[in-house]
Order: sequence, then C-alpha cells, then structure tokens
Amino acid sequence: MKPPLSSSSSAVLRKARLSPYLFTLLAFIVFVSILYGEDFMCILGQLEPSPGRAMSKPVKRRGKLAFAIGKGEEGCDIFSGRWVRDELTRPLYEESECPYIQPQLTCQEHGRPDKDYQKWRWQPHGCDLPSFNATLMLETLRGKRMMFVGDSLNRGQYISMICLLHKLIPDDQKSMKTHKNGSLTIFKARDYNTSIEFYWAPFLLESNADNAIVHRISDRVVRKGSINKHGKNWKGVDILVFNTYLWWMTGLEMKVLKLGSFEEANKEIIKVSTKEAYGMGMRSMLRWVRKNMDRKKTRVFFTSMSPTHAKGIDWGGEPGENCYNQTTMIEDLNYWGSDSRKSVMKVIGEVFSKSKYPITFLNITQLSNYRKDAHTSIYKKQWNPLTPEQLANPISYADCTHWCLPGLQDTWNELLFAKLFYP
Repeated sequence: MKPPLSSSSSAVLRKARLSPYLFTLLAFIVFVSILYGEDFMCILGQLEPSPGRAMSKPVKRRGKLAFAIGKGEEGCDIFSGRWVRDELTRPLYEESECPYIQPQLTCQEHGRPDKDYQKWRWQPHGCDLPSFNATLMLETLRGKRMMFVGDSLNRGQYISMICLLHKLIPDDQKSMKTHKNGSLTIFKARDYNTSIEFYWAPFLLESNADNAIVHRISDRVVRKGSINKHGKNWKGVDILVFNTYLWWMTGLEMKVLKLGSFEEANKEIIKVSTKEAYGMGMRSMLRWVRKNMDRKKTRVFFTSMSPTHAKGIDWGGEPGENCYNQTTMIEDLNYWGSDSRKSVMKVIGEVFSKSKYPITFLNITQLSNYRKDAHTSIYKKQWNPLTPEQLANPISYADCTHWCLPGLQDTWNELLFAKLFYP
C-alpha cells in the first residue's frame, strides 16, 4: 500500500499537470505580442498621460486626420499649377441641371453668350488632382453634417458642392430650406441622413451686417470677442468650411464695437487697422475651433481670399476696364493684383502657424487670380432696376466679385475633396 501523499506533494503534482496549459498560454502571448506589438504601441501612444504621470521621453506621433482615405503625392502643391482647356470633362454639370443655383450666379440663363469659362481644368505642377467622386463624398457624409460658414462667396462654393452631389439623390429624398431669417440654409439628403449647410456670417464675428437679406452696409462694425453669437449654430458639425475676407476690406481702418449695442447712441467704438482687425477675427475663429471641434472626428477648412477683377490696369488692360466682356484668362503666372491681399495672406500665415488645431488651408487665391473671365459680370439677376445710364455703360454695373456656376468654384470643391480624402 502506497503511503498517502502530503499536501505539498499534491501541490507539486497539480502544478506539473497545469504546466502544459501555462506553456501554451505563454507561447500564445509571445506570438500575439510579436504579431501585434506595433499596433499595441500605437494604441497606447494615443492615450493621454494621467496627471502627475512621468513620461520618460516625449514621442511625436502624427495621427491620421479624420476622413482621410489616402495620402497626397509627396512634394506636390495642388494649389500651384496652370489652367488647361478640357472639352471632355468640363463642365462637371450643366447650369440647367442644378435647380439650386441662385439667379445671381446663373450666367447662361441671364444671357452670357459664351461658355468658354466652363471649359477649364486646374492642373497642378508635377501631379494630378484626384477626380471628384460624388458617391464617395455622399457615403462619407452619411449620418453627418457639413457646413460652409462665411459670406456670399462661400455660399457660392456651398451651392457648387450641392450641384456636384444632388444628381445622385432621388428627387423625393432631397430638400433645401432656409431657417433663422435666412441666415441658415440646409440641404438634406434623407437616404444618407446627412445635411450640407450654409451659415451667413460675413465676419464670423457678430456685426451690423448679420442680416442675411438686408446687409448692404457701407459703415461696417464688428463686435470684439463675439464669435459665440454665431458659433453656437456651428456646434456638432463634422466638416466645417470657413471663409471671411471681402467684408473686412473697408479701407485702411475698421470699426470695432467694444461696449454697448450696434443701435445704441452711447456705444463705444474704436478704430483699428484693417490688418489688426482681420487678425482679431482669425484668432477668434481659431479659439472657437480649438474649444468646440474634436480633432479625431472632425475637419476644419479655411478658404483663402477670392480675388476681384475690378481694375483692368492691374493686368495690363485699359483704364476704366474691368471684368466685363472678358472671355480669356490672365496668362502671367506671376500676376497677383494690386489690392491688399498680400498683407491679409500674411496675417493668415502668422495666425495659423500658431494654431494647435489642424486646420486645412485652401489656397484658392492665386489660381483664381488668373480667371478674370469667370465672373458673373452683367449676366445675373440685378438687385435693383438698371438706370438708362447703366444700361448704356455695362462696365458700370458689372459684378467682378462673384463667379458663374458651373465654373471656377467647382475647382475650389475639387481642391477641398483632395485635401479631405488625400491630405
């Protein structure tokens, strides 16, 4: 008869019986660590350190931007290039096919005799723009909101985006309505549970030009530190596209409201340089973005200044000439114009370089500079009846600020598409 086992002997035998399982488990852990170790490190690297937790050495990691599906070509500046004539793929839609274009932008309907301005494609130096894919754009926006915020030029880009997308949506599944006394326009695609919106805020800050319908005010005033007045309407947006420039250009100085309301007689108003005022607006925008946008889930874009072509002498034309009757573009690749755009671009560069939130800059200024042929000119709905004197001199009422659709602003959205998906 064998002697009974002691308790210590039993424990040894139990450990011996468990050892194959332990060995298998350890082998599995080692295998997984080798196979997925880099992924674990990436995940751990994204965690914020706890307060008081010591970090042995700071490691810089570049996180993937939201919505990106690929990477742009190395060393390619898509904003530097030239215009090439393209009879095959331009325009990207027909004016008559998009019922959402405002009558201020429907040049063909209002008698423009040529279509050459629709036939140009932007070709970056040394690389190509990815083709605009409406299906990809809509699928990406499924369950999300996209909003354009700014002035009438940003509204033109907004309308262009809708024209590029709406044909994929059945008529009974799309709608466009205005809200907040015209300040907010919402295009909805119900099948996609998505909305593409435009919010009127020409300064981004609160101003005396905030009425979306009646805003033709020459004595413009903005309120300092007031971006939340409009910003509360931008919260919850997944893709935000800002612009602001034209309304700041009142001359050498800008009026800023410090105390009181715009209507009060005893309000306190100071005058600052246009450059200083514009910088104030940019910094307010960046602060709002930093506090309200989630860099892991949302994207913010800023569209640079849209040029005007009101002085023919800027490009070597005759005195008194402007964009009226211009059917060819400016061929001088170094052309910039004679207004204050360079100083404003410098302000943007200075302010954006200090931003802690990754805002994508859409530099449409230079490529649009060449397009004196693409403005609405006289081919638009007029706000007021034209006088006999105006009718006798079309140059006097030509709109050299806004752009015909389809046209130049479709290219702006191609650039937006490229930077959204292939940053």
